Amino acid sequence: MLNTLIIGASGYTGAELAKMVHVHPHLALAGLYVSANSVDAHKPISELHGQLKGIVDMPLQPLTDPAEIATQADIVLLATAHEVSHDLAPVFLAAGCQVFDLSGAFRVQGDDFYPQYYGFSHQHPQWLDHAVYGLAEWNGAAIAQAQLIAVPGCYPTASQLALKPLIEQGLLDGSMLPVINAVSGVSGAGRKASMTNSFCEVSLQAYGIFSHRHQPEIASHLGQDVIFTPHLGNFKRGILATITAKLAPGVTAAHVADAMQNAYPTSADPHAVRLLGEQAAKLQNVVNTCFCDIGWKIQQEHIILTSAIDNLLKGASSQAMQCINIRNGFPQLTALV
Repeated sequence: MLNTLIIGASGYTGAELAKMVHVHPHLALAGLYVSANSVDAHKPISELHGQLKGIVDMPLQPLTDPAEIATQADIVLLATAHEVSHDLAPVFLAAGCQVFDLSGAFRVQGDDFYPQYYGFSHQHPQWLDHAVYGLAEWNGAAIAQAQLIAVPGCYPTASQLALKPLIEQGLLDGSMLPVINAVSGVSGAGRKASMTNSFCEVSLQAYGIFSHRHQPEIASHLGQDVIFTPHLGNFKRGILATITAKLAPGVTAAHVADAMQNAYPTSADPHAVRLLGEQAAKLQNVVNTCFCDIGWKIQQEHIILTSAIDNLLKGASSQAMQCINIRNGFPQLTALV
């Protein structure tokens, strides 16, 4: 059994991770931690997340000495703020732990990326260079060898899984940037209450126009610039991305279908992408599951793709678990289905 710690366990993602680790046949939940000054310290996690009552009732311990608890862990899940992950990851890595970071602290290389989009200068370039981007269906070989896995953001996961097969096969016309419009439930803003995610204040709206930090993450890992506009929806969880792109001359529906099937084949070790063909993806089919559903339709030289995920699962916790499984040689969907 691999001793597994969850840091930042009080949030929505932390609760999902606790449940997954608890049911995983090869992982042992060795500790749940929150910041030393957290108002949730010492409370049972099931007091905050009632769905865990009788399943995981462990207390949320204050994190006071990361180096000490690192000696007790094989795997560490960081469900923490970007700056916190930036500081904590090297401590656990130095102790030989496998680190799966769900923040943006190690996702993108680039001298000006972190000051511009995250408001801090990166102090660990050596680990940034060695971090593997945890887009599970695409980077499996690298994930299997990595010590530090940077789990992708929720919007980037939905967007890249849909677009990557077409870009990798050269099926898009480079004269038009793919346009991504994606809507997320309010749980993407986290558990902490604010006017922004208060149910009575939430209205369907675009935000972060031309300035959202996930745009450069998407573009960097696609190797293709995009126009990305996120939207806040008045529902709890899920992301639906609708993507418009122009196909290269001569590309047919058969070319697109072949690219999708080759990218996400049926295999003995099932992955978490489900192809819908011309059927449009919808949230009700993916919420509370680990899957990304992708549909597409072509008219003349244009394609519209729809991609749906649960932002707390495939957009965060279940993708982290998928990466743990790949890294340690377990079937990809262990503890997820």
